[in-house]
Amino acid sequence: MKGLYKIASVMVLSLLFTACSPATATPKNTQVATMIPILTDIPLQTNTPEPTLSPSFMGGGSGQMVFGSNRDGSYLDIYKMKPDGSQVVRLTSGNSNSFPGPFSPDGKQLVCTSFGLTHSFIKTMNIDGSGQIQITNLPDIDEGFPDWSPDGKQIVFTSRRDNNNEIYIMNADGSNSARLTTNPTDDFAPTWSTDGSLIAFVSDRNRAAGFNSVYTMKTDGSAVTRITDNAGIDFTPVWSPDGKQIAFRSSQDGQSDIFIVNVDGSGLVNLTVNPAEDWSPAWSPDGKLIAFQTNRDGNWEIYVMNIDGSGLINLTNNQADDQMPYWKK
Repeated sequence: MKGLYKIASVMVLSLLFTACSPATATPKNTQVATMIPILTDIPLQTNTPEPTLSPSFMGGGSGQMVFGSNRDGSYLDIYKMKPDGSQVVRLTSGNSNSFPGPFSPDGKQLVCTSFGLTHSFIKTMNIDGSGQIQITNLPDIDEGFPDWSPDGKQIVFTSRRDNNNEIYIMNADGSNSARLTTNPTDDFAPTWSTDGSLIAFVSDRNRAAGFNSVYTMKTDGSAVTRITDNAGIDFTPVWSPDGKQIAFRSSQDGQSDIFIVNVDGSGLVNLTVNPAEDWSPAWSPDGKLIAFQTNRDGNWEIYVMNIDGSGLINLTNNQADDQMPYWKK
């Protein structure tokens, strides 16, 4: 099955599109196991400092983040916390995995992805966990990677309803979905630019199957432009608040690091340069910080760093796995 994985271990994300498997690509037309193996060669404990962030270091905005964690059970649930790692509140619970997505532009809702018995689907909820509404519900069709338009009226997402990963757009209530990409390769992980004019995504078009680059396109699917052109495998692009840069995860030397690049493709910089796995970057609202997940302490933790890669601080410091941060804008 080339849809979303169920994960065999807490050492990796609990839910991923096959096209997003870590570090190694899966050839097309090859049967894929329903479990991802445990990550190996986890670095030794590095004794990262406990969070002691001042308000000025919290990245502006209203001071809230969401993330996924299995700290209260076997399944990944969604949690909320302050950007200094304090005041952790559980938002979801149940007998299946839910992983977080971004806050709505007005800060009142979240969009996220959950996994049912046979497929993944997208839902919205209030930021206290109430009012959960399933907005996609195609039987046996995996859908995920949602992101809000800047005006909060639409959501862009990835769907496998066409038997490969394609990017769709829909109203925030799930109505009027429309396909934006039409390509026999995989297009997924879309994210909307701050001004609403462009959508960034990753695709293995023009490359070997499973070797993704970052692309942008207009919101009607036109003017597709390749942004990264290197030997790495790129994932999960996110726009800087000023719209001038894109942060993303890339596997270039056997493990994944967090990179930033200018929107014209220039100025590529590796921010983490670490033998551990570094995934899921998220910009702070003021653009001065990037949160991400890393296994450099032996399990997944949420870290924050300056946009030059300095000032690393572990926000979560928990023996469970804490993953996929999103910052309230």
